[in-house]
Amino acid sequence: MAEVVLQEGESLDAALKRFKRKVQQEDIIKEIKRHSYYLKPTEKRRLKQALARKRARKKMAKMME
Repeated sequence: MAEVVLQEGESLDAALKRFKRKVQQEDIIKEIKRHSYYLKPTEKRRLKQALARKRARKKMAKMME
């Protein structure tokens, strides 16, 4: 759970910016989106394989440079 304590003399905008950064670093939004709907096991497996292929293509492209 991301938590930001407002420091003395700190503006609300700065604290909000810190909070957003912390949420992004902890991948909270990604986790919420992942759990917002049900994926059947076959769909999960297909998605996982697609991501693996994408990573492999990216790695090969980087090696070719």
